[in-house]
Parts: sequence; C-alpha cells; structure tokens
Amino acid sequence: MKVIVTGGAGFIGSAVVRLLIGETDAEVVNLDKLTYAGNLASVAPVAESPRYRFVKADICDSGTMRDLFAAEQPDVVMHLAAESHVDRSIDGPAAFIDTNVIGTYTLLEVARAYWSALPAARREAFRFHHISTDEVYGSLGPEGMFTETTPYAPNSPYAASKAAADHLVRAWHHTYDLPVVTTNCSNNYGPYHFPEKLIPLMILNGLEGKHLPVYGTGENVRDWLYVEDHARALWTVVTKGQVGETYNVGGSTERRNIDVVRLICDLLDEFVPGDRPRRELITFVADRPGHDARYAMDIGKITSEVGWRPGETFESGLRKTVAWYLENRAWWEDIRNGRYAGERHGLPARELAC
Repeated sequence: MKVIVTGGAGFIGSAVVRLLIGETDAEVVNLDKLTYAGNLASVAPVAESPRYRFVKADICDSGTMRDLFAAEQPDVVMHLAAESHVDRSIDGPAAFIDTNVIGTYTLLEVARAYWSALPAARREAFRFHHISTDEVYGSLGPEGMFTETTPYAPNSPYAASKAAADHLVRAWHHTYDLPVVTTNCSNNYGPYHFPEKLIPLMILNGLEGKHLPVYGTGENVRDWLYVEDHARALWTVVTKGQVGETYNVGGSTERRNIDVVRLICDLLDEFVPGDRPRRELITFVADRPGHDARYAMDIGKITSEVGWRPGETFESGLRKTVAWYLENRAWWEDIRNGRYAGERHGLPARELAC
C-alpha cells in the first residue's frame, strides 16, 4: 500500500508518518510545503527508510499534484496539510482560505481524476481521508458533547475554513462517489508540537522562567488527545472505516486551560526544580476574540465501529510530553532561536490599539 500524507512535516502529520513507517508495511510519500510550522526534523527518526520519500510542494498547485499522483500511484491519501493556529487566522485569514479551502478543493479534483482512471479493484480500495477538527462544531455549554451529527457553527476564520473543507469532501463523495472518510479531532498534544500552541508554549516558557500567559480567566475547556493516539486512530479509520462516514476522535480528557497550565508547572517543578514554584509565573492576559468556551467529543462511534480508543490518560500523556521536551532541546531551540520566539498572535483590537 502506498500512502500520500499531506502536511507530513507538521505536528500531527509527522506522527502519522512515523507510525506508518515504524509500525506498518506501507510506503509513505510525505508531501509538505514546509511553511513556518513544517519541520523535517520531526520525521528524522524514519527518514532513512526505503519506504519513505519527501516531496516539497504546495497542495494548491494542481499541475504538480497531478504529476505527483501519476508518478506515485497512491492507494490512500491522508490529507492533513492545513493552516491550523486560531490566533494566526485572526491576524491573517487569507492563508487559511488558500490552504484549507482551495488546497482541499484542488486535492479533491486531482484525486477524483486519478481515482476515476484506476482499474476497478484499485478504485474500490482507494481512500481519500480528510482530517479535520472539532472546532467546526463551534462552542459547547457546560453539558453535552459533539457528535458526528452536531450542526456546524464555526466561530473563527480557522474553524470556518476547515468547515468549508469538510463540506467539500462530503460533496465530492455524494456527487462524484469519491471514496472518502473524514475525522474530526479534539485538541492534540505531544512530542514535536510547534511551540505556538498552549502546551508546548507553557512548557518552554516555564523552562526559561518566562511568564505563562493564560487567556481570560483560564476557564475554557478542551478535550485533549495525545498525538500518537490520534495517529493510530487515523490509520484505523483508513483501514476499517466505512466510506462516506465521519468519525469523531477525542481523548475523553476534558480539562480547563488553567488546570492544564498548573499541571505543566507541577511537572516542571518535579523534573527541573527552580528557585520558586512555576505556578507563580502564570499571568492572565486579554482573551482571544471569539474564544470558544468548551469542546468535548463523543467517541462512541469510532470506538464501537472501528475499535479504536485512546491509550493515554491526560496525566500520562502530559508527563511523556514534558519529558520529551526536556530530552529534545535541539528540536525546539532551533525554532525558538529563529522562526518563533513565543510572541502572541491574534490580539484583540483593543490590545492592538494600545
């Protein structure tokens, strides 16, 4: 089986690449544009495998995509390439529309033309797996969970761009019979996470004795999913999921943001004791515009239909994550010294005016 993984140098994509090379017999083509968050160091552990190949290209480039499909003859496309940071989508939504909407459309059309020309047996086996987010569903109140039938209500430019992509994938299946599966995941965390996101930013700031900025009062709730659990879920859906179906993927580990940050502080104090408790570094800052209050995923469908469930608790996964950052300074120091030093994006208008 040959798999094209789009966005395979990103956080979740690289976890998928490492899983496929390390634990399956699949051949993997890692397709990535290498924007600021793409990092080939994240696939270095498997990059020497004869079953691995990297291609630098833009999914919006239809000619290059057609040539790639023709040359590689994939059996599966796992589409993870996306602009993904909500704060950056507030500052510059255009890139999110280009990559997440136009890029997905381009891939769908190229995949449709390629799939249509395959022999019958290969047409039957082909899969286009679109990986999306729980943010397309909007915001939950104190009770309830997102299910696969929850109406879409995206509240950020990022979420809206992913919602648009989800609808395109659905339409290409129902209109053209393209064999697709879609997954919507909760917040991921784990090794190789670009440090603009909450958990790696708090770990690195805490290590460096910097302030730990928490939006609003820290009461926003997320359902946290360990990235290696997610990668296994994605492959399980590719191999066992039903064509045309959507599966929610979550860690069943709801936590308030403030509780996440406090646990990171406690782990850092345990692993690398400092002059004072790191909880004293927590600083509350102006909230993100349109900040969703709570996400929580009902994973009953993926558990019952394809047999996946998360292997890590939040406590076990976070302990592994903090330990990984402590043991892999070279990976993140290169980023902190160049591409991203921890600055905030997506400031509220009142903050920009000051």
